[in-house]
Order: sequence, then structure tokens, then C-alpha cells
Amino acid sequence: MPLRYYQKEAKQAVFDYWERTPGNPLVVAATGVGKSIMQGSLTCDLLDGWPDIRVMNTTHVQELVSGNFKELVGLRPFAPSGILASSLGRKDYRAQVLFSQIQTAHNKAKMIGHVDVLQIDEAHLVPFKQTTQYRRLIDELLAINPDMKINGFTATDYRLDGGRLTEGEGKLFDEVVYDYGIRRGIDDGYLTPITSKSLSTKYDLTGVGRSMGEYKAGDYRAAVDTDELNRRVVEEVIDVEGHRRKALIFCRGVEHAARIRDEFKRQGRAVELVHGGTPGGERRRLIKALDAGELWGLVNDNILSTGTNIVGVDLIVDLYRTMSAGRYVQRVGRMTRVIYPPGFDPESVDAEARRAAIASWLKPNGRYMDFAGNINEHGPVDMVQPKKPGDGKGEAPIRICPQCEEICHASVRSCPCCGLEFEFDEKPKFEAKASDAPIISTQSNWREVTGRTFREHPPSKPGLPPTVKATYRLGLSAVNSWICPQHLEHPDKQKGRYAKMQADRYWRDHGGAAPFPKTVSEFLDRAGELRVTVEVETKPNKNNPKYINVIGWRAGSAQAEPVADNDNWKPLMAAGDDWSDEVPF
Repeated sequence: MPLRYYQKEAKQAVFDYWERTPGNPLVVAATGVGKSIMQGSLTCDLLDGWPDIRVMNTTHVQELVSGNFKELVGLRPFAPSGILASSLGRKDYRAQVLFSQIQTAHNKAKMIGHVDVLQIDEAHLVPFKQTTQYRRLIDELLAINPDMKINGFTATDYRLDGGRLTEGEGKLFDEVVYDYGIRRGIDDGYLTPITSKSLSTKYDLTGVGRSMGEYKAGDYRAAVDTDELNRRVVEEVIDVEGHRRKALIFCRGVEHAARIRDEFKRQGRAVELVHGGTPGGERRRLIKALDAGELWGLVNDNILSTGTNIVGVDLIVDLYRTMSAGRYVQRVGRMTRVIYPPGFDPESVDAEARRAAIASWLKPNGRYMDFAGNINEHGPVDMVQPKKPGDGKGEAPIRICPQCEEICHASVRSCPCCGLEFEFDEKPKFEAKASDAPIISTQSNWREVTGRTFREHPPSKPGLPPTVKATYRLGLSAVNSWICPQHLEHPDKQKGRYAKMQADRYWRDHGGAAPFPKTVSEFLDRAGELRVTVEVETKPNKNNPKYINVIGWRAGSAQAEPVADNDNWKPLMAAGDDWSDEVPF
């Protein structure tokens, strides 16, 4: 199967990074968009370029070890590959391409030997402390080969205790070289839309203490694990979302999970329990039973938040409030994998057709029921900003649609579910009382473009690269955006990489031919390749709302006609439109 555009770009971003620096790059890709094929394709390219290279791929659960191995074999049936995982009954220490489970491999560095490239799947689980299994393995492999390269893949580049994986003392990864988030996946028609509504039953965590970056287990269970609450939760799930096909239910602790399972069974649902102590064979059996439709749901103690690929899951019931943004986003990702209609080829059509196909078939959306209050804690899943350790306890700003009760970000101008236009007071006061599912933030407007110009924009500060200033005429007003084909020269490598990635995306979306322009001059010389922009997506600048940012675009089918670079229509702009020449990065 050919790689999708973002999978190619992610792979190339890793190689581009290694050309520039010997550091450790990190690829962030939302759950369900094919991280396994990215890793497998990267490995194939390494084998093609360096036939004797030794590659090791490691992760924490047997399902991912097996899945990543099968993905490579699917791409390269005769690849010299093997598995090191006691749970799978394999110990192929000397395989040229080795897929390992960290619990088996952590103390086997000498038996594994020389490794040239170490790939880490679910990289957010690598602790910062040096005395852990991952760190011991990495240190011992580096002792054997000090030039070993490391790259990571994750859906969430957040530390479990707060902050980013590329920040702080003890970090393993140096830079996020590519980021394909959940919002882009949904917009591209490669992920299932997610939705949420306000709930009648809400957990009251007043008095629940915090320790070591998480809610205290004993206090939490005492607050939520009562017969009355369990009955009300299960009744609401069945009454409101009982029509859903497959459910995952997340609980805090095995005791709470067992009681929730028993309540579902009492109310007539085929639900079972898996937890950290469930034997591997039994866990696989239960997961297969859910996948096959023999069960309606699986209750778990967060063990299924990563490494579980059950495509049909369209309901997440979250009873486990967490202070970890990563755990929250990972749970939501369990239901974003798509189901297209039989015979539908998503690679032969555009994003609009993919979205329409998803909406017409078995899983038009996924529902996240947030009894625990994780939306209040972290905000919509596409706008999560992980708190650094020691940050305050403030909740994320949200509002509830009064018409359909969808949970939205506080700055949304209209409901993404029913389209209701919200009214705003001069000093808006938002209810921070919601508890159900992570919704996608929709705080932007699409506006028709009646004209577009490009011109070179000089750097605002010495040492920064120039940019392309794109000006879009929107009737009698206009907005600007900056396109950065030359930003690999930016002194902040991570910021420059992201800006260049966005410039390449703009070029590709407008029909420009490969290779992508690498300089501002090349972009302007080849601008005739681009199709017209028919709409742009805008939203207020978060730091200064009177300015408008362009955050998305839609290209038409016609080639753009050359437009003279002049300011004759500049006075027609509405007051407050941004004509500042300051590049926002």
C-alpha cells in the first residue's frame, strides 16, 4: 500500500534531521494514522541505503511488538527480522531487525549487541529517570555503540508528569521533527470525528488529594466507587449511548473496574474486565472477543490506553480523572480509527469524499463520556497544553452548547455539532461544569477569498530567514499569513522545522509540484504552479484578539492568475485587520 502524504513527510523529516544533527528526533502522529507503517517504511529505507545496518524497535506491550513486526514483514516479506519478547515466546537476540518488548530486552544489551538505530514506539512512556528499564537498556546499548541513533514515535509528546518530551533535565529526545495531530487527521478524512455531550452524572472530587502528579488512589476510589454512583453511571451510559457498537470503559484501580463490570452485567450488557494482572493469553482472548462483537465492552484500569487496536470502538466511558494530558489523549485515540464502506478506496479520493464516506457508514463518529471531568482538566484533545510540573490547578475553559449540549472550547464562536451561533457578553462568564467527552475545538471561521498576492517579506530580526507574505482579499477586508519555505535556516531548529513543514503542506495543498521550494525566491519564481485559494480559515490571535490568524485554506481547481503586488485596495480593509509586518514566529 502506498504511503500517505504525511507518512512520507514524517519519514523524510527524520532523515533530514539526521543530515543536520546527530540528535534524537521525535515524530508525533495521532493514534490511528499509521505509526507502524511509518516505522516499517523508515526501516526499509535504512536497509536499502545501508544493507548491513542493525535496527532495533522496542515498545512496552506485546500487541505493538507483534503489530510492528507484521507491518515490516508486510512491506518487506524477506526482511532479516526477529522478535525478542518472552510474552510472544520469541528470543531472536541477533536478528538484524529486532522487534523487542522492553520488559524482556532491558537487561539483555550484551546479548543483543551492536545496534545502529534504536526506534522507540510509544515514546512518551520512556521515563526521564536514569534507573528505569528503558534508560538502562539505552545506556548499555550506547556503551556498545556510542554513535547509535535514536528516534521516537508517539501520539502524545507529553511527559506523564507534565511538560514536553523534548524539554527538561533528563530528556531523551531533542526535537519534534514532524507533527500530525488529531485535528488534521479528522479534517483529512483519515480519523473518525469525535463528539461529546454534557452528562447528568458527575463525579465530585472535592477533598481528593494529589500526590506525585496524580490524584491519590485511595481518596479517588472513596469518592467515586459507591453502589449508587456506579448504578447511575451505567444507567446513563446505556440510556444515552447504548446503541453504540463497542465500548472501552476506563476505571481507577482493579476494584472499581470489577464493580463497574458487575453493574454492566447486572443491567444486561456483555462486558468483561482486563487489568495489569490479567494473563497475556486471557487478555488477547478478551480483546479478540470485543473486536468480533462477542462482547459489547471491556472495562480496564488504563491498561488499554495504548497498544490496543480495536477499529470498531465508538464509545469511550472515562471514569478515571487524570492529571496526565498524555493519558487523556491516548484514551480518546482508542476510538478514532476509521471504518470506510466496503470497496471504498480512501487513497483515490479527496478529504471531503473520505469524510462523507465515514459519515455514511458504520462508525460516523465516536463518543467520549467524561464522567471524571478530564475535559475540565485539560481542554479539547486538539488543544491540550500539558502543564509543567508544579503548575497551578486551574481547569481548561469550556462552554456547553445550550441547544445540543456539545462540549466546546470557551472561545468557539459556533457549535461544531449543531451549528448554533453563540452569544457573547462583553465580559463573558463560562461555566466550567462539564463532564463528558473530548471534543475537537472549533473556534474559527471560513471566509471566501476574492484575491491573493505573494511577496517577499524581510526578516524582522537579524539572523532570521526571510518569508513569503501571503495577503488574502476577503471582500473589503484582508488578512495576511506568512509562508516559510526557507525556515530550515531558522536558529530555533524545532520552530523552523515546523514552519517549513507547514510551507510544504501549503504548496502541496495548492497543487504545486515536487520538490518543494527551499527558498523564498524559488517559491515566488514557481508561484504560477499554484491553484487559487478559494477560502481561508481564520481565528483571532490568542495573544491579541484584534488581529486575525490564517490557520487553514482550501484551494480551488483553477490555476491562479498573476496578480500585481500593489496596495491599491489596502484602504478598503475593515478597522482592526492585521496589516502589521511582524512575522508571528
